Order: sequence, then C-alpha cells, then structure tokens
Amino acid sequence: MKKKAGVNQISNRANCIINIFFLIYAILCIAPLLLSLGVSLTDEKEVILHGFNFIPRKFSLDAYRFLFQDASHVLRAYGVSIFVTVVGTLFSVMLTALYAYPISRKDFPAAKFFTFFIFFTMLFNGGLVASFYINTQLFHFKNRLYSLLLPLMMNPFNVLIVRTFYKQSVPKSIIESSKIDGASELRIFIQMVLPLSKPAIATIALFDTLCYWNDWFSSLLYISDVKLYSLQYTMYTALMNIKYLLKFGETSSDALNSLGTVPTQTVRFTMVLIAIGPIILAYPYFQKHFVKGLTIGALKG
Repeated sequence: MKKKAGVNQISNRANCIINIFFLIYAILCIAPLLLSLGVSLTDEKEVILHGFNFIPRKFSLDAYRFLFQDASHVLRAYGVSIFVTVVGTLFSVMLTALYAYPISRKDFPAAKFFTFFIFFTMLFNGGLVASFYINTQLFHFKNRLYSLLLPLMMNPFNVLIVRTFYKQSVPKSIIESSKIDGASELRIFIQMVLPLSKPAIATIALFDTLCYWNDWFSSLLYISDVKLYSLQYTMYTALMNIKYLLKFGETSSDALNSLGTVPTQTVRFTMVLIAIGPIILAYPYFQKHFVKGLTIGALKG
C-alpha cells in the first residue's frame, strides 16, 4: 500500500525534479569558475586561435607570471584587503547590532525616530560630490586605511534586518526576567540577545565581508599611495594598463610588438581567480546560519 504524503511533504517525483534543477543550477554557477581556471592556464596564442576552453590546449603560466612579476605588490594588496575586510566586518557588525537593538525595543521612547533616521538614509543622500568633499576636506579621507573602512561601516539595510530579527526571534520574557534578576541593559544585550542572534549576525557579517572584499571604488576615490591599494583596485589598475597597451598598440609598432609578451586575454581570467580565492573560504563558515538569517520574518509554527 502506497504511503500517503504528509501535509508538508512532496512526492518523490517532485523531489527528484527539484534536486535535478538545483544540480543543474549548481553546475551553471561552478562552470564559469572552472572556465576561468582553464583559460588562465592556457597559452595566450591558443586562446586567440581556438577561443576559451575548460581544458587547456597548451599549458602555460604566463598570465600568473605577468601578474606576479612584482609579487610584493600583489601580496601587499592582499594584506590590505584582508585587514580592511576583517576589521571592517567586525566593527560594522558591532555597530549594526548596537544600533538595531534599542530601536527594536518598544519601551525605547525614541525608537520610531531612530528607525526613520536610518531608513531615511536609504532613500536620500547627498550624492558623490558632496560625500567626497566632506570626506576629504572635513574627515581627511586621503591615503589612510580608515578611508577604506569608514565609508562602508554602516549599512541601513543590515540594521533593519537585525532589528526585525530582534523583534521576531528574541522572546520578551527573557529580557523581562533578566531585568527582574537585576541585569543591566548591556549585560542583557551581550549575554542574552547576542547568543540568540547568531543567524542574523552571521548573515550581515557575510554581507559586510563581501562588500569590503569587493570594494575598489573607495580606493579609487581616496587612495593614491600604491602601498595602500586594495587587491580589487590593484587588479583594476592592471586591467586598465592592459587596455592602455592595446589602445596604444594601434598607433605604435613598438608597443604592438611588446604586446606579444603580454597575455592580454588569459590575464583577465587570472585576475578573477586571484581576487575571488580567499573569499570562497568565508562562505562555508557563514552558510549554516545564512538561510535562517534570511528567513527571519517567517511565521513559526
């Protein structure tokens, strides 16, 4: 006798179709990364003649040699990006959690005002010119590491996510009982609220990590010292230099001849692998909390 599916169960056929769909989706997500790896290890002439392939027709490390011809510069850029990402994520998560907690409490008199205050910044801003002028002239954001940290440290969207999580998932009875036991607001927040907020904290920590790691625009605006270039901006400048060589080669035979030693096609894919490498390691750490953090507004049975 065939067993009848429960209310929250799906049929075996539907389960198989869903699994196949997500398997194909996963392959489509991984394929560009594998293609980048294959092209980066291919000889430049083979790419020009035969196009892009997953398996190199002729193995070559010319693209890696080109990018690492000044290895100290790339390693320094790695150090800057790792430092900015780690420190920026820690402070951003801390500020977000501290701001979101009081505005999630109904007994906080100014909760509506500060909620509107943070929400208003999502709708209106002074624009790039105004922010650049204030940051450089008033706060002196020029060739300082905090120039890469402070502009991205507070995200209104993350604040609203954490605020919603506090309101939906932190029982009021825990806060009330802690107050009866004589605990201060700070102690309640650190010892009671934060341990219950791991999914939301992990979610915004992942968002902040990706934001800081992929940021190159702050370096473009505020950094002119090569020693303080982030990895993303270093890769960006290398790409611009290659485009300059290609454009300059159209009018100069000497420059055109020099292009034979520059792997203009394969180096682009090598940049992707160099820039994406460390950030891949961060996702598995946050992944177990990620789904729960994104579904913080769901109803509980």
